[in-house]
Amino acid sequence: MKIGRLLLRVTVGGFFFGHGTQKLFGWFGGHGLDATAKAFDGMGLRPGKANAIAAGAAEAGGGALLASGVATPVAASVLTATMITAIKTVHGSKGPWLSNGGYEYNVVLIAAVLALTESGREHPAKAASAALVVGGLGALGAHLAAAAAPAPVAETAQATDAAQSTND
Repeated sequence: MKIGRLLLRVTVGGFFFGHGTQKLFGWFGGHGLDATAKAFDGMGLRPGKANAIAAGAAEAGGGALLASGVATPVAASVLTATMITAIKTVHGSKGPWLSNGGYEYNVVLIAAVLALTESGREHPAKAASAALVVGGLGALGAHLAAAAAPAPVAETAQATDAAQSTND
């Protein structure tokens, strides 16, 4: 393995692992599962706890796989799915530039994991394309599931109260 690829694997994979464990366990200064679940509910990724576990596990597990060089296409697909979801729910409306809260960093991470997927493969374009498609389908599935999930009880009660006060 070339030193540049190794450094990219360890760096990107390691940071993904750390970011995922921030969500799941509060490690590395993270907020932990309950706070992440509440934030996900607020973003419309319902149910928040299930989505927080899925995102944290995808980032931590995908990061570990990527850093170790094991099952890189699988790692790339789950990490791509989480980054597409982050773009859709948080960064997309803010434009491309990170300085405005945009999605440039997410796109760079997707490009990095797909580039690593191509490395050392017999059919590099097919491997990267498959990881991108599966990641896109994973993100789509997360969005469809969240859209189909009922709103939290507190939100439903607030909406009912607001509707009743309008009718009074």
